[in-house]
Amino acid sequence: MEKEKWYRLPGSFLWQYRGTAMMLLLFFAIYATILALYAVEPEVYLYATALCVLAVTVAAGIRFAVFVRDHRCRRQILPNVGLEYEHLPEARTVPEKDYQEMICALGRINTALAADWQKERQESLDYYTTWVHQIKTPIAVMRMNLQSEDTEEHRELLAELFRIEQYVEMVLSYIRLGSSQTDFVFQEYDLDTIIKQAIRKYASQFVRCRIRLVYEPVQMSVLTDEKWLLFILEQLLSNAVKYTRRGTVTVSVTADRILSVSDTGMGIAPEDLPRIFEKGFTGGHGRTDKKATGLGLYLCRQTAAKLGIGISVQSQPGKGTTFFLDLKKDPLAIE
Repeated sequence: MEKEKWYRLPGSFLWQYRGTAMMLLLFFAIYATILALYAVEPEVYLYATALCVLAVTVAAGIRFAVFVRDHRCRRQILPNVGLEYEHLPEARTVPEKDYQEMICALGRINTALAADWQKERQESLDYYTTWVHQIKTPIAVMRMNLQSEDTEEHRELLAELFRIEQYVEMVLSYIRLGSSQTDFVFQEYDLDTIIKQAIRKYASQFVRCRIRLVYEPVQMSVLTDEKWLLFILEQLLSNAVKYTRRGTVTVSVTADRILSVSDTGMGIAPEDLPRIFEKGFTGGHGRTDKKATGLGLYLCRQTAAKLGIGISVQSQPGKGTTFFLDLKKDPLAIE
């Protein structure tokens, strides 16, 4: 909210009471005309005028002080008007009272709608959380059955089953990120451990697609949430596998805590780069791949924002893509 300039208040005050000011000027004009017609002594005229001006100035000063106080009170309430609408300054006129009653009525309606919405959202989150855990059982059974025999058909089915698991996890992550209640746990984690978890999960996909993985372990710890940073890495590796037919995927970390995931895949068109983190945007490759949802990178951006880390991308069509995660954190004082 833009802070209002203090010097605008006197002008606003005069404009609000312009009708009263015009009436006072009219009264002064009538008063001066009558005194002049009756040939009243100038000293009497000036003395009476000075008293009137003094009275008007004092009254206007008091009213202006009340005007400023009420204005500041309303400005303080404005950012949280949905919660503090019942603490507005006392109404001094009938129109003000009517407006305050309307604001309070709208506030109560808004509070009730927000409570209903929160309840419905929590019920949806509970439902999808239960659904995700329940669907994992048949997925695990199918995986065991497919792994019982190593054939080309079973390997293809396992790859599709892996994609199903990804989409299931993405559903739950999408709902959790939009929830007002988060399960972030920030502490120092070993970065190698997190990266190796993501690589281990996609190891079978690298082998299946004949993609070479390059990763040099680093002795580094980061202040983050392990589960959600792992989610970002998994999404980036998923994209790397999806759009790299043959070649290499490289995961590296610089000394200044910039983690990068590079691939030698088809790359991203320059016109698509500014929009790849938008919700539902699939770009040229996504339109070719009808299975693309346009949610993976959007969720990465949302998660990175909540973790307080930067995410960016560089790409050249036909040469590959590199995503960067800025894991630098300002030192925190533990109390």
